[in-house]
Amino acid sequence: MSVSEKDEIEQSAAPLMEHLIELRRRLMWSIGGFFVAFLFCFFFAKQLFNLLVIPFKWATQWAGLDPHKVELIYTAPQEFFFTQVKLAMFGGMVIAFPLIATQIYKFIAPGLYKNERNAFLPFLIASPILFLMGASLVYFFFTPMVMWFFLAMQQAGTDDQVQISLLPKVSEYLSLIMTLIFSFGLVFQLPVVTSLMARVGMLSSQALVEKRKWAIVIAFVVAAILTPPDPISQIGLAIPTIILYEVSIWSARLIERSKERERLAREKREAAEEVAEKPADVSSA
Repeated sequence: MSVSEKDEIEQSAAPLMEHLIELRRRLMWSIGGFFVAFLFCFFFAKQLFNLLVIPFKWATQWAGLDPHKVELIYTAPQEFFFTQVKLAMFGGMVIAFPLIATQIYKFIAPGLYKNERNAFLPFLIASPILFLMGASLVYFFFTPMVMWFFLAMQQAGTDDQVQISLLPKVSEYLSLIMTLIFSFGLVFQLPVVTSLMARVGMLSSQALVEKRKWAIVIAFVVAAILTPPDPISQIGLAIPTIILYEVSIWSARLIERSKERERLAREKREAAEEVAEKPADVSSA
């Protein structure tokens, strides 16, 4: 191996080490932020769980029952402890997401052009906002609706029939509400994903319009997979998905119009520069 080849390898290795050091630093900030948020959520795990039970209480009111008699159980000694750990991990990830997303952005931002950074930043802000919108829809509407649907299946005890009461386990209730929050939060990212794809030219509004029928079918299939097996939550997820798909079409059209205006402005500017250069060329001749 020649001396020049060794120098070239050493020069290429230096930026690689800098990137690895930067990556380690960003990972340490992300993991540290998640760990602090996890400890905070675990310390208040019972209070957070009681907060998540409020939609269940609303459902009992809708069903004509006493909300003060809402009861959840756990059947294994360690079940409620691990439920609190699971809740703390979920809450820690939600709280630490802005920090994690910021660290990811700071790591990739130096490799982007200025216009690419300006284009990427709004989506970085919109993503957590849309997730919170989906989570709020779950908390204030769909969780009470789903629990009301399940409460309606209870059976009062009489001489001819046995009493059947809903006593959900703490782990199963948490899994239900976390599944709903994750499903709706994920679906609400659809405008962000399609807008980014339209921005880089991987997707067009016309293609979205042409695939609308398939999108409706896929929305109901995804809703059936991600949500519990009840029609309320499945339809409740499919309909917002279809609405968000229409929002994605509208967003893609806005981006295409913006890109077209930028292209026309650039061509106009280049033409003006060519006209400005011609007198200078003639005078020099």
